[in-house]
Amino acid sequence: MSATDPSALALSPREEEVLAHLAQGCTYRIIARRMGLSPHTVDTYVRRLRGKTGLVNRIQLAHLAFQLGYGPGY
Repeated sequence: MSATDPSALALSPREEEVLAHLAQGCTYRIIARRMGLSPHTVDTYVRRLRGKTGLVNRIQLAHLAFQLGYGPGY
């Protein structure tokens, strides 16, 4: 995980929403359906999240989501 303070991340509202869905265990296809996007666009958001956070996989991103309070019930 990146040394960046999670609370200092400059995430867009859509990136936050994707994080919340990842924390719920959703696939890209389910996230896309819920957000009215294509799975490709969801993948783009996840790539941006990885770039901003330095994290390398969905598990790490989901863990970050819980740290930031984006878990189930967000």
